[in-house]
Amino acid sequence: MKTILIAIDYNPSAEKIAETGYALAKAMDAKVVLLHVMADVAYYSASQFSPIMGFNNFNPTNALLPETINDMRRGVEEFLSHTREHLGDTGIETIVRDGDTADTIISTAVEKGADTIVLGSHSRRGLEKILMGSVSEKVLHHSKIPLFIIPTRE
Repeated sequence: MKTILIAIDYNPSAEKIAETGYALAKAMDAKVVLLHVMADVAYYSASQFSPIMGFNNFNPTNALLPETINDMRRGVEEFLSHTREHLGDTGIETIVRDGDTADTIISTAVEKGADTIVLGSHSRRGLEKILMGSVSEKVLHHSKIPLFIIPTRE
């Protein structure tokens, strides 16, 4: 059976990425794996990322405290579970990993035997791209697995 790995972050574009990736997987009769990489704790304190698909479980006021890391992981797991429910498929596997986002997407895709990686591109430009980098660009340049990149810039 084919496998599609859908990598989503905690951004409003996650809904579009999850839905589009899921439609691709269903068209290919493929198994779906949803992945979220926890790379930077400060990322979860950005209030503009709530709610997504009706999910609003992160508390930005204490997101930077070390003791909240486990709570945040549980929140991410709940977010992925809610995404699975939103897509209407209880057979979707969900994974939360830590590490460099691009490297972790690639290594998880290899581990899961993914035939395609689905991810979004926020289309950052200029200084923002220099400072933050581009996960989709790094995955594109380092993955041997085909990518399906969804543009998410509004």
